[in-house]
Amino acid sequence: MKTYREIAIKINPICADIVCDICQENFDCEGIITGIEEFKKTKLTKAVYDVVKAYVTDENLDFDSVQTFFHQKRDEMIEKQIFNEDIGSWDITITVQPNEDWSKKWKEHWKPSNISDKIVICPSWEKYEAKEGEKVIILDPGNAFGTGTHATTRLCAQAIEKYVKEGDTVADVGCGSGILAICAEKVGAKKIDAVDNDGEAVVTAIENAKINNADINFQTATIDVLPDNTYDFVASNILHNVLRDIMPDIKRIMKIGGKAVLSGILDEKAEIVYDALVKNNLKILEKTQEKEWVAFVAERED
Repeated sequence: MKTYREIAIKINPICADIVCDICQENFDCEGIITGIEEFKKTKLTKAVYDVVKAYVTDENLDFDSVQTFFHQKRDEMIEKQIFNEDIGSWDITITVQPNEDWSKKWKEHWKPSNISDKIVICPSWEKYEAKEGEKVIILDPGNAFGTGTHATTRLCAQAIEKYVKEGDTVADVGCGSGILAICAEKVGAKKIDAVDNDGEAVVTAIENAKINNADINFQTATIDVLPDNTYDFVASNILHNVLRDIMPDIKRIMKIGGKAVLSGILDEKAEIVYDALVKNNLKILEKTQEKEWVAFVAERED
């Protein structure tokens, strides 16, 4: 009987997309799981995000070689100034798993869930009847099985629901699957620009926008391409050190009086982003937190 090898990599959840890409590019993957979630109705009751699991067909995997490979990839990340504690150990285990359709089995763990008071994320294979006032976003993550319900996504979605007004212009910087841009469209934003330097992520984001009939301008690009003094609201859910580095550009693209939500920040690194906000004279309106994850909402005053 055909079996699979499950490679489980210990990570910091903020690096899940990176590790997922590495697995897809270097192994013959039947499926990849980036989060295990349990729900009661639409409420998330349990979540595990600190392991990426790749299911591969190669029966001759050598543990030492695979472990060395992931540690080398981790070292490359550190050389890019992403510090050790930010990306986890990348230690692995390899176990033999029975023959199952992993591309279907993972779906058992993902059900419709609220990411804010009024916004519900629903996988494309589930049926969900929206309650009065709810906005439903349909997602189909494709071959990389993240669900869009990570704490940082929820913190950003909650800020979008609170601060984005009908007719606002919005930018999503580091858009990933496009979920935050789609959230902005659902609450009434009229013009939305979204950028990510990962072309595959942008392809997925475009498909997700189509599923949700959301009119969003996606580009494979960085914040540099976005125009000055344009946006009522900016969302950016990326690594803390990247937020620090692009803070002048975040301010540049905001209108006077515009607001931004910034997340992807571990509590222990919040001071780095706080200092960058202060240095760029962005007024901090609030700091929100879910477990070890933090988000800042800030306003441009000058």
